[in-house]
Amino acid sequence: MSRRKAAPGVLTAATTADVFGEVLRYFREEAGLTQEALARQIPCDRSQIAHIEAGTRVPQDTFVKTCDEALGTSGALMRLWVRIDWYPEVEHPDWFRRRAEMDEVAVAVREYQTLTVPGLLQTEEYAQALFAEVNGPDETEELVRARLRRQQRFLAPDGPLYIALLDESCLRTAIGSNGVMRRQLAYLLELGRRPNIRIQVVPPGTVGVIRPKTSMSLITLPDGKDWVYSESLNRGHFSDAPAILARHTQLYDVLRADALSARDSADLIGNVVERDWHDEQAEPERDRMGQEQLQRPRRRQLPRTRPRVPRPRPRPRQQDR
Repeated sequence: MSRRKAAPGVLTAATTADVFGEVLRYFREEAGLTQEALARQIPCDRSQIAHIEAGTRVPQDTFVKTCDEALGTSGALMRLWVRIDWYPEVEHPDWFRRRAEMDEVAVAVREYQTLTVPGLLQTEEYAQALFAEVNGPDETEELVRARLRRQQRFLAPDGPLYIALLDESCLRTAIGSNGVMRRQLAYLLELGRRPNIRIQVVPPGTVGVIRPKTSMSLITLPDGKDWVYSESLNRGHFSDAPAILARHTQLYDVLRADALSARDSADLIGNVVERDWHDEQAEPERDRMGQEQLQRPRRRQLPRTRPRVPRPRPRPRQQDR
């Protein structure tokens, strides 16, 4: 999170991130835990706690919930986290600003996404890796902050309804490292357990399933008005025309009916994590074990270096008649 530097000798008010960090530090010290000890309970890296306590990193809600449990704060940290506007100065691209404004007031969002995980469900490091493919460091940081700010309202306990249909390609398109993908898919499993969020996967090759050519969103505003939103390269497209709304709504409803259920989707996501995005740190150990398994049969087939010595066999006992 970028922060403005104050001029020398000028006192500035603490930011909300600073306040949250101070409160976290207070509860941690009251519990008699060091940063390292708390990190082991999360679990996370000690530096992550140091950055959050210093007000230089925005904590995810899952981190905050775990801290509440570990420190016995009865949900105080989460109540504070929900009330904080973590990204008050973010700038959305001009072509996307209207969509971001709709997300701030929408009562329901239904999305279909291809290739990549939807922005409202992305982890910070996944978004970082995605934007860094085509942007410089400064622009990437600003885009990531803007994306995370959009998520806050949907992650709140009373957040609006959000239904995401993911083409299975979203689970298999590599963004960043294996670790980034593992944590992203694990985050999907966690988000899918929230009462206002449903995640369903559309597997490939499903007979009769007609997929849209691009990602799309159906957005319901407080006045009951619905909008269709889709994107092309660096441009957003909106429509509230009745014929277009009816066509896209029917397409979405049929697609959702043919998708895997939320429970089956969670099982598939878990399987993809274990099969496709294995732990990179475990690879050397697996390679070593694989080599040993390949070598064991060969050792059994080595030629003998000593002559075979016949062993006397006991004579069979005669049966009593």
